[in-house]
Amino acid sequence: MTLAERIKTPTVTAADLASFLDELPDAVRLAQTMALGSDEQARLFEIVAGARRFTVDDLAPQSSTPLNGVRHEGKNSMLLFTRFAKVFAMPDEPTAQPERWGYNEGSSLVKTAVGPGYFVAVQQGDEVLVDYTLTPKKPLNNAPAILPNDARLSRFVFNQTKDLVRGVSKHVSIGRASRGTRQLDNWFVLCRVS
Repeated sequence: MTLAERIKTPTVTAADLASFLDELPDAVRLAQTMALGSDEQARLFEIVAGARRFTVDDLAPQSSTPLNGVRHEGKNSMLLFTRFAKVFAMPDEPTAQPERWGYNEGSSLVKTAVGPGYFVAVQQGDEVLVDYTLTPKKPLNNAPAILPNDARLSRFVFNQTKDLVRGVSKHVSIGRASRGTRQLDNWFVLCRVS
């Protein structure tokens, strides 16, 4: 049974899904998470609500080299440009609260027209808030220059956007976007690969 089939099972639990994903080989885990459609992503977001504590350390461990990116492959529920990656890193200076700096990677068209979509990820209870209204003080190593999220077409994608991210397993997380006070019907699944 695939991950998508398990998510559709009415009695499946967050623990069932975590155990299944943790036991998969890396390449299979990535393939199964990237195969999720919008309905499965939305259901997964609800299944794992409150199931486990998910922290900024799950995105980029505190032991990682500051400003060196930890890559999470992603797939969103939008109609176009569904594949992307979020890259997270430890800041290279102390912050008031634990946070991770990051940006989005996409196709060359998205990079040129929209930009990298830099953000700051902060703890919010047992979940992580990826906040595009906050910008890191400097770009990550080997990453594009920081471009404000109200520049270019980024103003329609990242400007005023915040993503709430929940943990699914050791490598997989699920998020939902909001803009201002409005939750969007836009989910995304992430699978850590580095």
